[in-house]
Amino acid sequence: MSNLKACALLFYVFVTPIAYTADRITGHPEATRSEIIAQNAMAATSQPLATQIALDIMKQGGNAIDAAIAANAALGLMEPTGCGIGGDLYAIVWDAKSQKLYGLNASGRSPIGLSYTQLTNELNKLDRESIPPYGVLPISVPGTVDGWFELHSKFGKIPMEKILQPAINYAEQGFPVSELIAYYWNLSVPRLTPQVGAFKETFTLNGSAPVKGEIFKNPELANTYKLLAKKGRDIFYKGLIAKQMDTFMRKNGGYLRYEDFAKHKSDWVEPLGVEYKDHTLWELPPNGQGIAALQMLQILKNFDLKSMGFNSPESLHTMIEAKKLAFEDRAKFYADAEFSNQPIDQLISAQYGQQRAKLIGKRAARRVEAGNKNLLEGDTIYLTTADSEGNMVSLIQSNYRGMGSGVVVPGLGFGFQDRGQLFSMDKKHANVYEPGKRPFHTIIPAFITKNGKPFMSYGVMGGAMQPQGHVQILVNMLDYGMGIQEAGDVARWQHLGSTEPTESQAQYLTDGGYVELESTVPQATVRALKQLGHDIRAGNGGFGGYQAIMWDEINKVYFGASESRKDGQAAGY
Repeated sequence: MSNLKACALLFYVFVTPIAYTADRITGHPEATRSEIIAQNAMAATSQPLATQIALDIMKQGGNAIDAAIAANAALGLMEPTGCGIGGDLYAIVWDAKSQKLYGLNASGRSPIGLSYTQLTNELNKLDRESIPPYGVLPISVPGTVDGWFELHSKFGKIPMEKILQPAINYAEQGFPVSELIAYYWNLSVPRLTPQVGAFKETFTLNGSAPVKGEIFKNPELANTYKLLAKKGRDIFYKGLIAKQMDTFMRKNGGYLRYEDFAKHKSDWVEPLGVEYKDHTLWELPPNGQGIAALQMLQILKNFDLKSMGFNSPESLHTMIEAKKLAFEDRAKFYADAEFSNQPIDQLISAQYGQQRAKLIGKRAARRVEAGNKNLLEGDTIYLTTADSEGNMVSLIQSNYRGMGSGVVVPGLGFGFQDRGQLFSMDKKHANVYEPGKRPFHTIIPAFITKNGKPFMSYGVMGGAMQPQGHVQILVNMLDYGMGIQEAGDVARWQHLGSTEPTESQAQYLTDGGYVELESTVPQATVRALKQLGHDIRAGNGGFGGYQAIMWDEINKVYFGASESRKDGQAAGY
């Protein structure tokens, strides 16, 4: 064999991204399966039964908004490792009637009666400087229920009784636990059963997590859903459930009170967009981290990723360095806008992106600071729905760390989130703990438009992976021509170790962090990245959960895609 032929063979084996699945003949060789295509409606969730519920709701006359709520309710039962009505919710809705995007921030706030000084005293008792991940201290007001009713009030089509009934049926009659959810459930039970309340009684079978295929019921959650269906959101925030939560907190050292629930409200917000390759990516403003994806895009617009090639050392190096720069700003500036002035417009501007792009050199940066002056365990669900009228919903909902705080009020069937852990205790930080304040949030829905029309509703749930995942999906499609399923199936990367919004305002990245790569990234690329100074490590499954629906304006059909790394399903009719 000639040297030229040998070099060509080595390039094919180690560099060409299609080498592992070159026998696929569809033209999208990296896709694990074909895209789902349907004319009337589409749903994509992380649990197939929830996807079917969403479709059933739309077949029964409901729209995409009704279907999204129904699927979320089902996932609160079937995937309590990622979500539930003790957590928060964000959504982006494309309303076909007004031809406009709407954003909803349905996240909760810290206890009004817990001052910074009181919290510091509580932490001193625990010999801690930061807010703990479990127990009553990190619990903030659950915003999901109010989010459901806000969405329904503004856009819903059928009654809430009909929307919640499928989840009620499954809660009473039981459902078979799916594989990946069973795996995470088993990880959560040992660390959460010591917490106060009824976690063990609610979420275990004889003290153990349910295994794959085992039937699980939650009749107490069914009763709670029935109350919501009949009495509305006020039963949760001003009625019987609010009083039960208040009584429990008083007896068990918690600080949430009836007043916190009664004062809670969601906020309709304007999505923020950045143009890239004739498309616009839309994200919600802080307290979430969505604009980190927009910042990354403004930096990446200054490079030709397409000519660099998919998963080449040059393209990955450029994207990783852009992530580092955006995430130092994320650590410093992202917080509840009601408590601090944030330079959001400047952060997502093209001019600022150009300035930051100039900082990307030929080698991996070790020291990275914010411009103008580890959330690794977060678990979440993301779902998206679309209907025959053209409405599309991008919805994300979470308890934060797996099954949240581990605190469950007896008789209610759900656990509280632990989002309050994401406050900083540095008084100079924009994200410092304050009473009645929303903490920094990781969960972010995304939406893409083209020429002012809907193009794609999508998300990539999973802690700090989310902005990185949003950018990778978009780049895979627009720069590398991948289909909606293939864009999510190909190997991902994740940079870790950036400064976090929970840390001191004075901190910044000094060691460069490290990069996890999925196993099918070519070894030649891995070696080249190491030579550029990147600390490369093997990943262990934390590369996010992707769901997506794309609208084909020419053929008038929806394309659906679901994460191959999870239990989920995209389906339509």
